[in-house]
Amino acid sequence: MSKLSIYALKPRFQAFLRPAAAALARGGVTANQVTLAAAAVSIALGAALALRAPEGRGAFLLVPLWMIVRMAMNALDGMLAREFGQRSRLGACLNELGDVLADAALYAPFALIAPFAPPWVAAVIVLAVASELAGLLGPLIGASRRYDGPMGKSDRAFVFGALGLWIGVSPGLPDALAWLMPILAALLALTIVNRVRGALAETAGTSA
Repeated sequence: MSKLSIYALKPRFQAFLRPAAAALARGGVTANQVTLAAAAVSIALGAALALRAPEGRGAFLLVPLWMIVRMAMNALDGMLAREFGQRSRLGACLNELGDVLADAALYAPFALIAPFAPPWVAAVIVLAVASELAGLLGPLIGASRRYDGPMGKSDRAFVFGALGLWIGVSPGLPDALAWLMPILAALLALTIVNRVRGALAETAGTSA
């Protein structure tokens, strides 16, 4: 089963952002402030999209733009915590809670866009949360935090960012795209399995 994920590109992304992280640290910006800002903007954008959908399709063009900015902010808060002595238990809690709340807020408005079925969008949201919980199980059993794919946080950001772009520039989506949410749900289920298997294999000292 594939465990590939866009997350594998994170080290290069972090290297690109390291000067910005240093500048934020010098300016007194904390990792927790970045985390809270990313979550707050995500929730606000999700609410705005839900209020404008389905008529205000052009507003969905903000999704890909924000996904890129949010990924950068997620990388920055991690670097501030690790490389500038800002690690804290509160920060770890805010990071995980902020991510799942932001994801739910950003995905929910897609339920108002045809041909997506609201129950399937809800299933994707629930499974996305479950996949992050599965990743957190690693430390509970003596393994690392798991980021296995194929549908991790970065992969979901790419998919929903691309969808937001498509919705924003087109008058309507093809009916066949209704299958996308069930496919995403299946990939998220596979991600959960991969993360649990990876954690168990890690503790057993063997490869999954």
